[in-house]
Amino acid sequence: MAKTLSTSLAENLSTIKTALGNSSDIVVREFIIGEEDKIKAAMIYVDGITDKTFIQEFILKALMFEVRKVDLKGEDLREKGWFQILKDFSISVADVKEVEDIDALYLGLSSGDTVILLDSYNKVLLASSRGAPGRGVNEPTSQTLVRGPKEGFTETLRTNTALLRKRIKNKNLRIETVVLGKESNTDIAIVYIDGLADETIVNDVKNRINKIDVDYILESGAVEELIQDSKYSIFSTVYNTERVDSLASGVLQGRVGILVDGTPFALLVPALFVHFFQSPEDYTNGFIISSFIRLLRYAAYFISLLTPAVYVALLEYHQEMLPTPLFISILAQREGVPFPAPVEVVLLEMIFEILRESAIRMPRIIGTTISIVGALVLGQASIEAGIFSPILIIAIAVTAIANNISPSVNMGISARMLRFIFILLASVFGIPGIGVGGIILFTHLCSLKSFGVPYLSSLAPFKVSAQKDTALRLPSNKVLKHEKN
Repeated sequence: MAKTLSTSLAENLSTIKTALGNSSDIVVREFIIGEEDKIKAAMIYVDGITDKTFIQEFILKALMFEVRKVDLKGEDLREKGWFQILKDFSISVADVKEVEDIDALYLGLSSGDTVILLDSYNKVLLASSRGAPGRGVNEPTSQTLVRGPKEGFTETLRTNTALLRKRIKNKNLRIETVVLGKESNTDIAIVYIDGLADETIVNDVKNRINKIDVDYILESGAVEELIQDSKYSIFSTVYNTERVDSLASGVLQGRVGILVDGTPFALLVPALFVHFFQSPEDYTNGFIISSFIRLLRYAAYFISLLTPAVYVALLEYHQEMLPTPLFISILAQREGVPFPAPVEVVLLEMIFEILRESAIRMPRIIGTTISIVGALVLGQASIEAGIFSPILIIAIAVTAIANNISPSVNMGISARMLRFIFILLASVFGIPGIGVGGIILFTHLCSLKSFGVPYLSSLAPFKVSAQKDTALRLPSNKVLKHEKN
């Protein structure tokens, strides 16, 4: 049961101060309002997440000076009482609401609102005065483009919704906010276009989010994990993006966006296999160029997935498939290498994974230098020491480069993980093992769904009418229009 406020100002202040632990950033200002009917009042806000200039000019000044200008001679006005007078005639703040629940008071206070209390009233006013420090709108760092908008989401929810509103000037755009996390009370915004988004999917998103029962949410990754369909699949069924145009494009296509306060990464559902190979830049270049680059992404994904496994299979079981001069050259390079091909490949893959992760975690100033120098030195030294063969260094380097071409980090990570499984299958069964692994992988992809939509929609089963924006991109006059039912 919600705890209500007392009619005693002193008791309310004591309760609030005790509950907040007399924190040093909690500012309490007590004063008296009125000239004839004087009444005790107090104002509470959290220093650092509020706009102090705004509080001084539009709240405190109104309470201590402007309220004196209100003519209280009329009987109707006197019957309203001071609480209603302040709300209707004095406080010149756009967003003011009455609160009787003390938990709602704490939530508003921690969100940057200013709490106004009056003696003899068991309710308070929450005046919006939010002014928490935040990062400005900058270019996204995780999804860069040569040509396209440079605006990326920030850690402030209202800034993000404003950026989205700026791009989608549609009266049917809906932004609904819920609060998650018993301790963190994090705002989550569900974004969709009413009438365009599938109502079943919208309701499914709302239900899944409302069922989340955790103590705190600090990043959209937690929401992504808690609402996705297949929690044990390495393929993500929720798309995440730092780009405003990516989310706006998805919402305009009828999908549902999810914004989490405190993180610049937004979520988009449903997310299908083809979505992870699409980039906003596909729509800024001509459709022929975009189609070529998109096909290149698909090819690069399968190159990064299968190259090490094919290398192992050819050397271990299918030497006759290699041209004789090439096979002799590989044997000459491997002379003196102490490991069999599967072990050699796995070791080098592990070294590349360690280099990749260390480059990400190192300070930005030295990260790039260390990763480049480390790769060059280790590669050259390992060849001279006879630990790895030069042809394998080339194969793994091509694999690593191809892995980074995907616009989505999640899809690239799936290839990195599956690569080791295919290497194992190739080392035991050769090319047939890779084929069986491919069939199992395809079957798994066919079984996945994203909010009720098959993961391989438009690809399996293949529909010609649905291919206008999958592996290829048709001209804009066909892609940027909704199909009429």
